[in-house]
Amino acid sequence: MGIQNAIVKFNVGGRIFQTTATTLANAGRDSFFGALFDDNWDLQQPINGREFFIDRNPDCFAVLLDLLRTGDLYIPFNVPERLLYKEAMFYGLIGHVRSAKRGPFDGNRLKLSKSVTGRAPGDGTAIRAGPDGGCCVAHGSMVHVFDWMLEEHPPLNLDYQRVNDIGWLNAESVLISACERLGRGDGGMGLFSSYTGDLRYKFNVVHDNQIKSYTAGALCFSPDYKIFASCKGRSNEYGIGVWDQFTGKQIDFFYETPGWSLGEADKLQWLNGTTCLLVATLFPRKDNCYISLLDFRQKSTVWSWSDIGAPLTVDEKRVRDAIAMEDCNSVCVVNEYEDLGFIDLRVSGGSVRWSSRSRLMKGKMPDEPCYPKLALHNGQLFSSMNDSISVFCGPDWVLTSRLRRSYGGSICDFSIGGDRLFALHSEDNVFDSWETPPTPVI
Repeated sequence: MGIQNAIVKFNVGGRIFQTTATTLANAGRDSFFGALFDDNWDLQQPINGREFFIDRNPDCFAVLLDLLRTGDLYIPFNVPERLLYKEAMFYGLIGHVRSAKRGPFDGNRLKLSKSVTGRAPGDGTAIRAGPDGGCCVAHGSMVHVFDWMLEEHPPLNLDYQRVNDIGWLNAESVLISACERLGRGDGGMGLFSSYTGDLRYKFNVVHDNQIKSYTAGALCFSPDYKIFASCKGRSNEYGIGVWDQFTGKQIDFFYETPGWSLGEADKLQWLNGTTCLLVATLFPRKDNCYISLLDFRQKSTVWSWSDIGAPLTVDEKRVRDAIAMEDCNSVCVVNEYEDLGFIDLRVSGGSVRWSSRSRLMKGKMPDEPCYPKLALHNGQLFSSMNDSISVFCGPDWVLTSRLRRSYGGSICDFSIGGDRLFALHSEDNVFDSWETPPTPVI
C-alpha cells in the first residue's frame, strides 16, 4: 500500500469520522471501502482533505469502523443489533461481523447461543444448516427458513406433500425432496427461493423417454455442481438420480439392482477423494441395512456392506446411521445405544468393529426415541443421542465433550454449517443454535 498513513474523512449522516487508509483496507477488496483503492491498494485519488458523504446511520458506522480498527465488535445498547447487521451488509462487512461474533467452529468449544421455538408442536423431521449461518426446518409439508440472524422468512408450503429432505444450493436457493401423492403426479424435487418461498424449478425423472412421477428422498451435492437424490417411482424408477445444478436437467440414473436398496436411501454422501457416492439405506426403513459406494463413471458398485445374514443376538446392533471417513478408509456407523462401529472401506462385505468404549447410555430407551445421527466436520465426529450430542476426536475417536440443554425433548436431527451447529428437538418443535465463542482480542 502506497498511502498507508493517509487520513480519510467521512461525513456519515451529518457526523464526521476520520480514519486511515490502512484501517479501511482491512475491510477487504469486495467491501464498500475496497472500491476506494486501486489494484495496488493505493487510494484511487488524492484526498487532500476531501470529505466523503455517506447517507447512512452514523451510530452503526462508528461500531463498524471500530471493528475495522481493532477486530473487536462492541454493540452499544442504543444500537439495534438488526439495524447494525443491515448496515454491515450495505458496507460489505457482514463477514467481519460474523467472524467477530463467533470464532472458527470447534465442537469442543461450542456454546448454546439461542433457541427458537416453532409455531406447531412436535413432528419436526429435518434441519439443515445454510452456508451463511442460517437454517431450514422441515415440519410435515412445510419448510421454515431462517436467515443467519435466525429471523424467519416466508415458509415453503408443499400443499400436504411430506418433505423428506432439504438441501442448500446457496444462500438464496433451497432444494426440497418430497413424497409423491397418488393420482396427483406431483412429488419429487423442487428448487425454492429461501427469501420469498417461491418455486423456481421442478426436477423431472425421465425413464424410457417419458417424464415419470416419483418420490424423492435423500439429497446430496458434489463439487462439480451435480445434484444426487434417491428416487422411488411406480415402475422401474428405483435408484439414484443425477441432475445438473445449472440446467436442472437429469444427466444420469443409477438403477437399483435386485436384492439391494438404493431408491429408499436414508443418506447420500459425496466422497471427494474417490469421487464416489455413499448410499445408505438403514433400519427401520428396511428390515436390513444396505451401504454401498457407487462409481457413476463406470456405473458400478465399488464397495458394499449389508447385515443380511449377520447374527443379531440383540437389536442394539442395528445400524441407525452411517458416514464415510475417507481419511480413515472406513465407514463409521452407530446403533441406538450410540455404540460407534467401523467398517473397512478396503474390504467389501467386511464385519463391523464395534467400539463399546464410546457408549454413553445404558438401560431403557424412551417411549418415542429419536435414533442417533452422525456428522463429520473438520476432523471431529458428532453423534446425537436422545437429548444430547457427543463429540469424538483423535485417531481413536475418544469422547471429548457433550452438548445438552434442559428442555425440548430428544434430538431428532442436527446439522453443521456456516460455523454453527443446529439441533432440532422432537417434542416442543424447538431448535438450538450452538456457536464457538470468538477468540478474545488482546
